[in-house]
Amino acid sequence: MNGASREALAAARERLDALTDNTAVDAGALADELAGVTDLLDREVSLRRVLTDPAQSGTAKADLVRRLLDGQIGGEALDLVSGMVRSRWSRSRDLADTLEELSHSADLVAAERAGSLDDVEDELFRFARIVASSTELRSALTDRRAGRDAKAELLRRLLGGRADAVTERLIVRLVSQPRGRSLEAGLDALSKLAAARRGRLVAVVTSAVPLSDAQRDRLGAALASLYGHQIHLNMDVDPEVVGGVRVRIGDEVIDGTVSERLAEASRRMTN
Repeated sequence: MNGASREALAAARERLDALTDNTAVDAGALADELAGVTDLLDREVSLRRVLTDPAQSGTAKADLVRRLLDGQIGGEALDLVSGMVRSRWSRSRDLADTLEELSHSADLVAAERAGSLDDVEDELFRFARIVASSTELRSALTDRRAGRDAKAELLRRLLGGRADAVTERLIVRLVSQPRGRSLEAGLDALSKLAAARRGRLVAVVTSAVPLSDAQRDRLGAALASLYGHQIHLNMDVDPEVVGGVRVRIGDEVIDGTVSERLAEASRRMTN
């Protein structure tokens, strides 16, 4: 996001944090309501444009939101959305994108309150690996001919009783409302949002064999010292790396695998 939208996003995050600091607020219900408004704005493009039109006053836009949504969503969600449309947005889609992020964040607040945020982070990563390894599952979840209800039911059969309730809600929502984004990109964004909830970075660590708890602790401490940030490790096993580890944090890759050293030696010999 650029310019005005970036400022509006920051303000919306602050409002959500202030709202969910009150434990009387049902964060899970708030997440569902914000997701519903996101879906509405994706369907009704003309409404989205009106609510982000800089020529309209913030008061007029907030009044319109209240007329449309009063009784459809709870008071907390209504106040939040009304405040958001008072802000200026660089693009109309940025409003819907921000609502989606706030919806996910509210669900993560629910997980944090329940003490299951770490489990949700790990389950999102593991589900992403399962999708990456199963062409059949990916096709079923991204098939445009399949309805939302069918995809949601498939996910509930896969995840029900095996994953945290928040993980299930996040993934079902992502698959039901892809919003023009790939499944992989959506899962990656969710993982980063979960990590950001604890103010930490996510490192994807690939090794030939599973690392011991002591090795994971040492690696985590070394990366935290290097980046000046708490690091959450998502572990992946790939026998093709032969030995050593590969660490990816965002776009940066630290490759200490034997396979990479062999490849580098081969390139040097070729040159």
